[in-house]
Amino acid sequence: MSEEVKPESVSLYPASAAATPEQETVCIFGTGDLGRSLGQRLLQSGYRLVYGSRRPHSCGPVPPGAQVMSHEVAAQSASLVFVCVQREHYDFLETLAPQLNGKVLVDVSNNLKKNMYPEANAEYLQKLIPGAHVVKAFNTLSAWALQNGPSDANRQVYLCGNNPEAKQAVAVISTKLGFTVQDRGSLSAARELEDFPLQLFPEWRLPMRLTIGLTAFFFFYLLTRDVIYAYVDEGRDISFRIMMSLANKVFPSVSLILLSLCYLPGVIAGFFQLYRGTKYKRFPDWLDRWMLCRKQLGLIALALASLHVLYTLLIPISFFFILFHFQIKSNKTSPFDTTMAWRTDSYYAIGALGFGLYLLLGISSLPSVSNALSWREFSFIQSKLGYLTLFFCTFHTYLYGWDRFLYISQYKWYTPPGYMLCLVVPSLVLVLRLLLLLPCVDKSLSRIRQGWERTDPENDSKKSLLA
Repeated sequence: MSEEVKPESVSLYPASAAATPEQETVCIFGTGDLGRSLGQRLLQSGYRLVYGSRRPHSCGPVPPGAQVMSHEVAAQSASLVFVCVQREHYDFLETLAPQLNGKVLVDVSNNLKKNMYPEANAEYLQKLIPGAHVVKAFNTLSAWALQNGPSDANRQVYLCGNNPEAKQAVAVISTKLGFTVQDRGSLSAARELEDFPLQLFPEWRLPMRLTIGLTAFFFFYLLTRDVIYAYVDEGRDISFRIMMSLANKVFPSVSLILLSLCYLPGVIAGFFQLYRGTKYKRFPDWLDRWMLCRKQLGLIALALASLHVLYTLLIPISFFFILFHFQIKSNKTSPFDTTMAWRTDSYYAIGALGFGLYLLLGISSLPSVSNALSWREFSFIQSKLGYLTLFFCTFHTYLYGWDRFLYISQYKWYTPPGYMLCLVVPSLVLVLRLLLLLPCVDKSLSRIRQGWERTDPENDSKKSLLA
């Protein structure tokens, strides 16, 4: 004798398909792009699919093997229904409340902007049909991702709901479709999930603001020193250098600072742990946010370094090639300077090595590459080789400056050259990193990161007094 199914429970399979779970029937309301793509994936995963439509006989193309019925008939044929319609079309669902009672309703809708409605779409759907079990899921996936399968950048399904069995039913389907499930809790988290697709590069906001700020600062600083100074003090118009020469000074300056900012928070975190004597205390919020955007800072730095390389290759074509021909035509030559040759060759060689390591860091940060690396390999590339990259790029800039800092003519309007400003942060990072590598400091920091905690004498004395 079969046990009686409790009203609050959710049947994962309809009674007619209980003996063959691979043919579980799933219903989809809506035959738009998302509904068709989701249906195609469900059919490929072995599900029996029915569509509910207002116009069953003229709803447009559906995946081969699927059936199209009216909403009432389709709702009765499955225990799990995907609602692939927008919120403004939810009204018809109220009339289906008797057929949808006890069913799992998966709301996949999104809004055009945040706070369009007083409550989340899924919460509104739950109010319309209180007898159903509403689960918010699949709203962060596009029709393209559903049709072509999960990829490294789009393999997660976020879900939330009040009924554990309903969420489990949706999780099983998500897993069969090849996605990883992230449970975000109760249905009150639906608004957060609906805001996910509306976010525009949230992790990139701080790095982009920092990049724009640094770029603007160095551009106007160098514009004042190089172009405006030459026009005001010397009467020369060299404004043509803004497009190539000036830009080729801005890009490497900002790139080097951004690269150093990728490693500065790790150094600061090390000093925090040494000061506190433990790794179990949270870092300040500003340091947490800084550490979470290091990848974005590094990728922007790599992009600017690539522009620097490209501009360096183009500048001789646009300017120095013309100057060279002018010297030939004027019959002017310069004596060969061995010291300058050493400096120039070393400058380019170190720069090439630094850029090569730069590319290696960028490639290893790609999900498809990092997933193939062990944690030790990834840490070695991003940490050890990362600091080596910072050293080469900093040394490359020092070679560029050489002995120019000794000449008073370099300090136009009593301001230091741009390359001297961009060396401050990376030099500070390298010095602080060297301090952490001292044997006595490194040994203590390694013990702390392995779980050792330094005891506080004051706390120990207080505990003894209380005892």
